[in-house]
Amino acid sequence: MAAFKVFKQTFDKPPRITYRSVGFMAHAMAHSKTRRQILRAALKHFANAGYAATSVQSIVDDAKVSKPALYYHFQDKAALFEALVNEAHDERFEVAQQAAARGRGLRGQLVEVLSALFDYFHKNRDLTRIAFATAFAAPGEVPPNLCYPDKCQRNFEAVHSLFKQALARGELDRHFDSLELAYGFYGQGNFYIVSHLMMPNYRLDRRAAGRIVDLFLAGAGAKKKRKGKGKL
Repeated sequence: MAAFKVFKQTFDKPPRITYRSVGFMAHAMAHSKTRRQILRAALKHFANAGYAATSVQSIVDDAKVSKPALYYHFQDKAALFEALVNEAHDERFEVAQQAAARGRGLRGQLVEVLSALFDYFHKNRDLTRIAFATAFAAPGEVPPNLCYPDKCQRNFEAVHSLFKQALARGELDRHFDSLELAYGFYGQGNFYIVSHLMMPNYRLDRRAAGRIVDLFLAGAGAKKKRKGKGKL
């Protein structure tokens, strides 16, 4: 009990703010703001011109910072591009994790995940496009030592785990293993996002997410009526 009182008293005390700590926080915030400015400018140029055709000079001009400021935050243009790709994969992972936690049963989880990823895509179209483009880029169109497959695998495994759990609960046909099912759904969801970049007429929203999940889980084939249904 005494330990709890000591903890509570310490916790309730207002933090001691000194001139030095205020200066440090202001300095950190300024650096964070500069970093975001550089990332926003880089995203604009990478998305419109591609990695190879984008120069560091065009990025710093757009961000209204100096080259030393850019090199303070990022080792080079390649590191800047990698930071954006990592941001896209990390944010999509967090969005999917949080969405899955809201769903009940596999269908509910898949609808939440797909709906959340569609929403993220609409809000971060250029960032999503860069992340997907890295998988299809020719040598020279992306940094030579770009490391992102581990994040792709992590994001896939987050969805894969949902199918493992659903199979264990008896929600799915055991003629298919969890990996086959995860690949099928993950590929289907990503196809809709990639297709929307070229054919934006199809609405990607929660209703679409529900229909895509139902198509995946129930299939498009005509459902045969069971013999004797309705008979006493």
